Amino acid sequence: MDRVIVVGGGLAGVRAAEALRSKGYEGALTLVSAERHMPYDRPPLSKAVLAGDSDDTTVDADWDALRCDLLLGERATGLRLDAPGRGGAVASTAGDLPFDGLVIATGAEPVTLPGEGHQHVLRTIDEARDLRGRLTEGARIVIVGAGWIGAEVATAAAKKGCAVTVVEAADTPLAGAIGPEVGALTAPWYAEAGVALRTGVKVAAVEHGGLALAGPDGGERIDADEVVVGIGVRPALGWLDGSGLLLERGVVTDGSFRTVTGDEAGTVRPDVVAVGDCAAWWSGRYGRRLLVEHWDTALNAPDVAAAALLGQDAAYDAVPYFWSEQFGRMVQYAGDHTRSERLVRRGDPSGRKWAVAWLTGDRLDAILTVDRPRDLVQARRVIAAGTPVDPDAVADPDVPVRQAVRG
Repeated sequence: MDRVIVVGGGLAGVRAAEALRSKGYEGALTLVSAERHMPYDRPPLSKAVLAGDSDDTTVDADWDALRCDLLLGERATGLRLDAPGRGGAVASTAGDLPFDGLVIATGAEPVTLPGEGHQHVLRTIDEARDLRGRLTEGARIVIVGAGWIGAEVATAAAKKGCAVTVVEAADTPLAGAIGPEVGALTAPWYAEAGVALRTGVKVAAVEHGGLALAGPDGGERIDADEVVVGIGVRPALGWLDGSGLLLERGVVTDGSFRTVTGDEAGTVRPDVVAVGDCAAWWSGRYGRRLLVEHWDTALNAPDVAAAALLGQDAAYDAVPYFWSEQFGRMVQYAGDHTRSERLVRRGDPSGRKWAVAWLTGDRLDAILTVDRPRDLVQARRVIAAGTPVDPDAVADPDVPVRQAVRG
C-alpha cells in the first residue's frame, strides 16, 4: 500500500491519519477536507465557542511529523472502485486522487426545514461564530429542536440575555435520544433558565422573521430575529452515489470498519474503511449495526479502522458514550438502552444531581447521569465488562456503582 487518501477533515479523519503512521504506514498520505480551516473539534462549537469562551478548536496534530498532504477547501465529488484490494480513485474538486487505501470520514450534514427564511445550523466553526455574533441581549431567538444541540444553544442564548423559545415536535425534550420518560425530567430546566419551551409543536416552514407552524397550530406564527434549527444530522454520503458501496443510513461496515459492496455477494473491501459519523458499523456487543454520531467514537474508532486498512486483526466494540453541557449541568450517557427491560431512578430528579439506569434482568445496559461523573465512569466499566449487578443497589444513590456488582 503506497497511497492512502483520507476524505474528511474532522476528528475521525485526523485520528485515522495519526493511527496509520503510528502503526507503521510509510507511504503517501493525503487528507481532503471541504473546509478551508485546519481540522478542528466540533463539540465546543455549541458550548465554549457559542458562549464566547473560545474561538479556536483546532485539533492538536503534528502535520509535519505525519507527512500528510492537506487539501483544504477541496471536496470529494465521487468514488471509483477497482477490483477489491486494488484501490481506485476519489474524484474531487482538486482532480482525481488515485489510492491503494481509502478512509471515508466525511461525517454528517445538518437536517434543515423547508421555507425561504434564513435558518442557522451549527456544524462548522464559521456557523458557530456567525450565530454567536447574533446572540445579543433582547434578541428573539427561536430554536427548533429540544435535543442536545438545541438545549446547548438555548443555554448560551439565555446567558446572553436573549428572549429564547424552543419548539419541539415531540412531547418532551430528548424523546428520541433517551425516551420521553427521562426526557421529561429535563423540561423544568428550560423554565429555570428563562427559556420558553413548547413541545408537541410542528413547524411548517421557516419564514422571513419567524416560523410558520403546522398541524393543530397551523396558521400560527412565532416571530424571531434568528431561527436556529437543531433537528439532527444525516451522514454525508452524496459523493458515494454510484460507487458500489452499500449505503444504509450510513456507509455499511463490518466490525473492523471495512466497507461492503452493495451487490448480491456483499464483498468486503479491505482497502476501503469508513469511520466517524458516516459509518454504520457492526457491533458484536449489541448484535446489530450502530450509527454513533458522537465525539468519543470519532476519537477512538479510527485506531481500529487504520489497523484494518493495514491488514491487521482488529474489531471495535466500545460502549457508546456522549455528554452534553446544558443549563449549568453536565449530562453524560453511556451504553445503549433501546432494548432494555426497565428503567430505575438513582436519586431524586428534582435535585441537582441524579441518574437513571436501564437494566435487562441483572445486566446494566445504560446510564444517564446529571452532575454525577463518578457514577458514569464506574457504570461504563460495568457495562463494558457485562458483569451482573444488584438492581436495588443500582437504584441507591449512596451506593457506588462499582459496589452494586454481584460477586
